[in-house]
Amino acid sequence: MYINVKDQSRVKETLIKEHGEGMRSRIERGVSQVAGLWTEKDGTADDFAAFCKKHFIADQLELDETFDRLDRVFEGVDGHFNAMLYYLRENIDLDLGQLRPIDTALGEYDPSAHLTDDLFENKIAFVVLLNFPQYSLEEKRKSGPGWSPRQWAFVRMSDIFRSRVPATINQELTKVITAAETYIAEYNIYMENLLDRQNRPLFPKGLRLISHWGLRDELKSHYRQKNGLARQELIYEVMRRIVTQEIPADIINNPKAKWNPFDNTVYNPASVRPVTTEPDSRYRHILDIFHVMQKVDPYFPAYPTYIKRKFELQREMTEAEVESLFVKCLLSAQMKKVAALIRKRLGRSLRPFDIWYDGFRPRGSINESELDRIVSEKYPGADAFADDMQNILVKLGFSADQASFIAPKIIVDPSRGAGHAWGAEMKSERSRLRTRVPKDGMNYKGYNIAIHEFGHNVEQTLSLHKVDYHMIRGVPSSAFSEAFAFIFQSSDLELLGIKNDDPNAVHLNALDRFWGTCEIMGVALVDMKVWRWLYKYPEAGTADLKKAVIDISREIWNKHFAEIFGSRDEVILAIYSHMVGYPLYLAEYPIGHIIEFQVKEYIEGKKLGAEMERVCSAGNIIPQLWMKNAVDSDISVAPMLEAINKAIEVIA
Repeated sequence: MYINVKDQSRVKETLIKEHGEGMRSRIERGVSQVAGLWTEKDGTADDFAAFCKKHFIADQLELDETFDRLDRVFEGVDGHFNAMLYYLRENIDLDLGQLRPIDTALGEYDPSAHLTDDLFENKIAFVVLLNFPQYSLEEKRKSGPGWSPRQWAFVRMSDIFRSRVPATINQELTKVITAAETYIAEYNIYMENLLDRQNRPLFPKGLRLISHWGLRDELKSHYRQKNGLARQELIYEVMRRIVTQEIPADIINNPKAKWNPFDNTVYNPASVRPVTTEPDSRYRHILDIFHVMQKVDPYFPAYPTYIKRKFELQREMTEAEVESLFVKCLLSAQMKKVAALIRKRLGRSLRPFDIWYDGFRPRGSINESELDRIVSEKYPGADAFADDMQNILVKLGFSADQASFIAPKIIVDPSRGAGHAWGAEMKSERSRLRTRVPKDGMNYKGYNIAIHEFGHNVEQTLSLHKVDYHMIRGVPSSAFSEAFAFIFQSSDLELLGIKNDDPNAVHLNALDRFWGTCEIMGVALVDMKVWRWLYKYPEAGTADLKKAVIDISREIWNKHFAEIFGSRDEVILAIYSHMVGYPLYLAEYPIGHIIEFQVKEYIEGKKLGAEMERVCSAGNIIPQLWMKNAVDSDISVAPMLEAINKAIEVIA
């Protein structure tokens, strides 16, 4: 630390003498915060003292006016930088034609990379650090329940400047993450060219699926369908080859080559082609991101790994408490009982891909092609879905006034990748909903994703427009946004007019959500353990990482899934593309499912629109406090496990 303890103490005592003992706590915290990030290039110890004397704000009225001014300014700054990124990434994110080298170059540029550097250089960041308090997660948990929204906004203002990562490193991080996202967005398999063990095609022409989302959802769609098991086995083998990187390089995003993944043979129209496998690209991207994160680490002395930052700074939940939630479900008696119920319903032993069993939901008995027909007629393009959003909201339980407020604030775009939601950062901008829209109209998979992303967009809109201050916009973490996305997604068939009249629908839905939660918990544990391995072996190469990921996926499978599935050493838990392009994001999904279950149970019989607006208006406070405000409970798997006990009694 450039400013030593003695110089800090001298400044603190000088300010306390000038402004009184009543200011001691603010002065001591503020001066320490500034000293923690002050460097030699910012000035001498005397310059530091002069800065603190000049910029410490003792008068409450002036402090309030300063906060209000900064809150408004940062909305404009955040909002315009966010809007700039829309346009820089447009051709990477949207299906607007062939990707060109210029698109990658544009997507790798982050116009805000120098912002933090600039704000420290002109001392604005230091003004914030001197006058607005930072608190540890433990302090937020202890004191946060008594804070007003304005006090929370003061805290979030200072949280912006937790570190001083150089612009060059921020730009490098944007570059490697964009490269990974682009790799994933272009990772498509042409299903008509897949051959079974007898070299027969099983899939219709024109079906192009992205890994992993499209492959997974296609596999799920084949429960109770003719030839469904054979197709599921074929998809599973494709997934396995992707994880092990035994997939032929010229199969990826290639509409011409035919491939038998069982014997890993590629066919030309008239001959067998030698197989050249993908060169471990999947793992190279993970390693590239890790190496840049290592460069970030020294700038967070209190959070010296990306793992610690992701959990304690971004999620504001410790890694240990998140893992504990997951393990409690995976080791539960309920999981074993649900697995037995699925075996009974399938009439066969479980296969590894049955982690995606979809037979509890109505779609398990509805032909996918019929769903595609219904959706494509209703939504021939992205504009048709956009035009229907207001109506969808009313069907979901939003008032007409709410629907007319929210829907115009969301734009629908055709996605190059699987789909995503991109929220606005200022009230004058609109959120973006992206999903795949083929030329012959939206299909069911794209529609299902669109409804999920719509849930994100509605949360993003409410938590931007209905909070008191820009500094507390949003929700505590992406998991809370995922919870609303799951709530929307669970109504996808009902929104199409396909009603579920089964008297056991509540129990079946609980079973479906529980099984899906357990699956993604296993996936998230793999992701978490891979990042621990990376920090343990920072000098490892791509081949080392590939072996580690495969070994870890087998380890998690053997610990939590092998007994109930009757097979060991499966690698399927490592298929999720998030591991490549969205580092340590996967835990958001199971946390989101847990939150979804609690929120959905709490609002049963109430209007979704009114309840969603109520809970989103709490803004970005810590997760457990948000949940207390929302459903009067901590984040817990207990309600889900209890619901499964009741469901098994009825359904079994």
